[in-house]
Amino acid sequence: MLGVIADWFMLPFGYGFMRRALVACLALSLTAPVIGVLLTLRGLSLIGEPLSHAIMPGVAIAYLLTGLSLPWIMLGGLTAGLITVFMASGITLISGLKSDAAMSSLFLTAMALAVLLIYSSGSALDLSHLLFGSILAVSWDDLLAIVITASVVVAGLAIGMRALMVEALDPGFLRVQGARPAWVQGAFMTLVVLSLVVGFQALGTLMAVGLMILPATLARFWSRRLEGMVVVAASSAMAASLLGLLLSYHYAVPSGPAIVLLLGAGYVFSVIGGRHDSMLSRWRRLPSS
Repeated sequence: MLGVIADWFMLPFGYGFMRRALVACLALSLTAPVIGVLLTLRGLSLIGEPLSHAIMPGVAIAYLLTGLSLPWIMLGGLTAGLITVFMASGITLISGLKSDAAMSSLFLTAMALAVLLIYSSGSALDLSHLLFGSILAVSWDDLLAIVITASVVVAGLAIGMRALMVEALDPGFLRVQGARPAWVQGAFMTLVVLSLVVGFQALGTLMAVGLMILPATLARFWSRRLEGMVVVAASSAMAASLLGLLLSYHYAVPSGPAIVLLLGAGYVFSVIGGRHDSMLSRWRRLPSS
């Protein structure tokens, strides 16, 4: 029995494409969920999906010019995402329009532009690849680009974590210290876009958002401290990635949706039985009759 279980877990990773997929998922699990934790603390958990739309025009243009070259696609997506973010910030400053309204309007426009570019070019690129990714097709060059970019995101978070936390909780304190909250916010949004871009090839734009937000939201039911939430979020993303890849191999289901569905199941479990603010924890605090 133990041998059968061991084979179920180990045999798939005898193939190179499965090993590459696992390493890519683990690299993404160290970055996206941490970004998600910071987004949820800022009350911006819903911004991930619009941001994933913002990178699409750059991805489409890079694909039309260079083909499926991950470094160029990542550069195109990063450029498009940052342009859209800074345009939204500028509109907010000039017009007084709420930032979420400005961002949503531009991000949806960016998504429509990407679809139009691909359609009008007559390209054979399957839009489902852009939305859901193809992690089992990650090459060694793709993996290297993913690992390097994920390392940059981790380094940025490590260097700026204190400033990011202070800016999220008390921007006025940063001003007193002579810092500029707008610069900190801009740097953070750059990391958000970069994290989405690095997850594009592996999981697609929609699935990358799931890996970013779901581990962060479920982590809040298990810890009230930032360190605890980061550990729970990253650990749950890694576990879901491993199991999702195994389910994809053994049962021929799409790997990206399998990973995100497992995280969704973890979220539901956390809502019901988590340590803090779950249904079970609230029931335990009810006075006994």
